[in-house]
Amino acid sequence: MRARIEDDLLFLHHEDLPGYKKGGSVVRNSYFWALKSIAGQASRQRDWEYESEIWIALGRMLMSFTESGYLGYRETVLEFPITQGEIPDALRLVSTWE
Repeated sequence: MRARIEDDLLFLHHEDLPGYKKGGSVVRNSYFWALKSIAGQASRQRDWEYESEIWIALGRMLMSFTESGYLGYRETVLEFPITQGEIPDALRLVSTWE
């Protein structure tokens, strides 16, 4: 998922976020609700925002879904632009550069 950090807020690009589908995959729908439940802002057609205080929990959650093997790597890994600078420690294990 494309990600960026601005003013201690992590933004996940809205086009890369999982969608909720009634009657869809239980894992994918659980992933959607897990990401949404810890977001500071999670509006449709807008990037979702995560405060720095929950980055540790977000990192653990992403790692858990990555290790489950039910979702694709690009769906569970944060992709930062090279211009972003250093990736915060709390997100380093679940992040890469674009």
